[in-house]
Amino acid sequence: MNDQKPAAPVIGDGGFLRIRLDLGYDGGPFSGWAVQPGLRTVQGVLEEALALLIRRPVRVTVAGRTDAGVHARGQVVHLDLTRAEWLGLNRGAELDPAVALLRRLRGALSRGLGDLTGAIEVHRVTVAPEGFDARFSALWRRYSYRIADGPALWDPLGRYSTLWHKSPLDVTLMNEGASKLLGLQNFLSYCKPREGSTTIRELQRFEFARGTDGVIVATVQADAFCHNMVRALIGSALYVGEGVEYPGWLHERLLLQKRDARSVLAAPHPLVLEEVAYPSDSELLARAELTRALRT
Repeated sequence: MNDQKPAAPVIGDGGFLRIRLDLGYDGGPFSGWAVQPGLRTVQGVLEEALALLIRRPVRVTVAGRTDAGVHARGQVVHLDLTRAEWLGLNRGAELDPAVALLRRLRGALSRGLGDLTGAIEVHRVTVAPEGFDARFSALWRRYSYRIADGPALWDPLGRYSTLWHKSPLDVTLMNEGASKLLGLQNFLSYCKPREGSTTIRELQRFEFARGTDGVIVATVQADAFCHNMVRALIGSALYVGEGVEYPGWLHERLLLQKRDARSVLAAPHPLVLEEVAYPSDSELLARAELTRALRT
């Protein structure tokens, strides 16, 4: 979902250090992840905070670019700093630069967010292993989506992170249809294609489960996602859960390889990027090179 160019690679002693940030955010107040002129975005706020600390423009590369209103618990980004910039973060104190950056970044984010303080929270700062790329080194991304199918389940305290669906849904039918979409497929029917980008993805998990509280939680995991792909998959599965369409309809739509009037996007606010997985340190560079080749 992130089509921006990756930042410069680590170039060894005396050059740039690649820094990894693990963060979460409430997507509600933002116009998505990516920088957009005149709009508040997660990337824009984060880069402004970093520029305040580093005293120059800093570009971050993200593991998975999220749409407007979509949240994240397990987002990952990287940025590149000179060794002098990294070592200067503690301002001469006996403090690990990673700890210093984490503390100062939280302060800078609070200053930039004002009344929205806490909407973006950086949880961890580390020096990334050689070959790490937040976007291209990732093995998979996992999203969750909460659905309360009926007024009895509509919790006012969860209205900003749960879809309030008016009619009951059949989880068994939804899982039957979803299972037929797994594997390496062309998801053009479920994507908003971008020029120069492929719509071929490996869908590894697509399943629905009703929790003890009665709320349905969808889990969607793939090596990467096209623009709007998760919301399109959920939106189509809702037709099946309502009984408007039969389970095989989801696969038939996949084979059509086109978007039409039945292409519907589920609301963004229940969607959460939960986790991004990476290989072992020794495999990071090979994974990044393989992914770049596949994406181009």
